[in-house]
Amino acid sequence: MATDSLAEPTLGNAPEYSVSEISGAVKRMVEDQFGHVRVRGEIGRVSRPASGHVYLDLKDDRAVLSGVIWKGNASRLATQPEQGLEVIATGRLTTFPGQSKYQIVIESIEPAGVGALMKLLEDRRKKLAAEGLFDADHKKPLPFLPDVIGVVTSPSGAVIRDILHRLRDRFPRHVLIWPTRVQGETAAGEVAAGIKGFNALEPGGDIPRPDLIIVARGGGSVEDLWPFNEEVVVRAAFESDIPLISAVGHETDTTLIDFASDLRAPTPTAAAEHAVPVRADLVAQVMDQGARQHRALTRRLEQARNDVRSLARALPRPERLLEIQRQRLDVAGERLVGCRGRIFETRRSTLATWAGRLEARRPQAQLAQSRKDLDALGERLLRRRDGATQTARRSLEPVADRLPRVFAAQVDKNRKRLNQAGRLLETLSHKSVLERGFALALDGDGKLIRSGDDAHAAGRFNLEFADADRVAVQTLDGLPAKRPAAKKAASTRKGQGELF
Repeated sequence: MATDSLAEPTLGNAPEYSVSEISGAVKRMVEDQFGHVRVRGEIGRVSRPASGHVYLDLKDDRAVLSGVIWKGNASRLATQPEQGLEVIATGRLTTFPGQSKYQIVIESIEPAGVGALMKLLEDRRKKLAAEGLFDADHKKPLPFLPDVIGVVTSPSGAVIRDILHRLRDRFPRHVLIWPTRVQGETAAGEVAAGIKGFNALEPGGDIPRPDLIIVARGGGSVEDLWPFNEEVVVRAAFESDIPLISAVGHETDTTLIDFASDLRAPTPTAAAEHAVPVRADLVAQVMDQGARQHRALTRRLEQARNDVRSLARALPRPERLLEIQRQRLDVAGERLVGCRGRIFETRRSTLATWAGRLEARRPQAQLAQSRKDLDALGERLLRRRDGATQTARRSLEPVADRLPRVFAAQVDKNRKRLNQAGRLLETLSHKSVLERGFALALDGDGKLIRSGDDAHAAGRFNLEFADADRVAVQTLDGLPAKRPAAKKAASTRKGQGELF
């Protein structure tokens, strides 16, 4: 009986659920009981897939709670989750049936105390410093007197009033305000946008481009000043082409933008003092420089005047310098009057002499003399020509007598040389060899056949004898070739016979 009761299970009144039904019931219970919770813990694993959602673990020394931040909330978080950071996460609990686990859907994250913020701030500072964002080589000098100053701050706070009041007292300048929030989740993005917006202005445009930027905010807690520790703000300050002064908080407050800016001012009022000089001091300095210049110029003129007076006393009077020259001029004038008559008489005599010479050398007389000289020269040339002709004729007569004898001797010599060459040609010719009973074998192209193989390859060839030419045909196996019945071989040369 006992064995049978164990083998057949008894049916109770407990309801039966499917897996999906039990998972849904647990999900509704958890969401109803924990619809809004705040959980404190240390962030463990952080995962950011391509979807834009953020998955992380919240843990303490005894438990781990999975968390998820949907894409819409992840982009708006004031504090981004980082591994090892202790935070307070606000959200709602829910379950994930696909893995039978519960998790928190996080809506906001805030650091759990100043110690956690300081650790996060120090880690971020080291990271940005390693990238070179705080190097002194990137610091730009501030303009001495900027024409336009851009201020990135809240337009309704006391900070902008302090800056404008200080600028008005020291040196009034054209101020452009880029209104932003300086506290809250969107403050960091707005401050970074303000810095980039001023840099994006075109020089000479409708809106003047600032020569200097001031990023300012009043004092506050670490949490209040946290937007100025965000990377987006620090990188915007580092990338600014316009010199930038950071004036965030009071003198003891330090944010990361202070390290990336070109100058850190302890307060917004001090930033305005660094931005422009004191106009009254400049006016006094200019007046002092002008007075010094006037005094120096006065002293220089007075010294030059004294030098001129000293030199003037050393010089003689102008009248005395002119007395000697005037006397010399009078003497020269008197001599000129006396010499004028003698000079004219001398010139008149010279002209008369030249006139007589020109009369003696008239052109007609010169032409007649030249004609006589030319006739005499022509007669001399004729006499010389006749004498030279007779001399040349006498020298050519012996040559004319010798020329026929030399020509006949040269012809006879050349005839003998030609006969000798002919006899040598007959001696070396193959005709003499043919007359001794030999024959010359030539192929169809007239080339010499030197061996039996050449004759066999030619087949049909010519035999040249001393008295006639004949055509020969190569036979097969030593038998004579049959004579063609219908035709005879044509003779390649005149007098050639038939085939053998």
